Amino acid sequence: MPRPEKVAIVEELADKLLKGQGVVLADYRGLSVKEITALRSELRKVGVEFKVVKNTLTRLAARKADLEELESVLVGPTAIAFGYDDPVAVAKAISDFAKKNDKLKVKGGVVDGKVIDVEGVEALAKLPSKPELLAQVLRGMQAPIGGLVNVLHGVLRNLVYVLEAVRKQKEEAA
Repeated sequence: MPRPEKVAIVEELADKLLKGQGVVLADYRGLSVKEITALRSELRKVGVEFKVVKNTLTRLAARKADLEELESVLVGPTAIAFGYDDPVAVAKAISDFAKKNDKLKVKGGVVDGKVIDVEGVEALAKLPSKPELLAQVLRGMQAPIGGLVNVLHGVLRNLVYVLEAVRKQKEEAA
């Protein structure tokens, strides 16, 4: 019979797997406490939660969340990073830390309820973040408006030149 604490943990994990827009699973074997603390600090800055959970509990939570494909990566020590706002931020933060510290190995992840492999996490990490994408969209929207302003400004400038020429012509005639 399962203990109530473990049932609560499985429920919480399943809920986080479902709510998380981006979830990355990693092998943290070999990282010191200081390195894990540094990783947690970096992840907290981008709004990511980092947990180390037993694989058996994670398997049960994955089944409960209809993510059975995750079971294949639940071998060895596993840490899970949950991102609730931006799936790219999770992948970027974990990948950046893994580049600096080769002991952290990405195992896979979940994006919007779909399981992805290591290559999928790496591809996700290469995408621009949500703020960068918004800036690109705004830049794209502003370009035509800026062009229109320049064209209208040019027309007004030409009108001023013509009026100035007419004024000079009338002064010379008078």
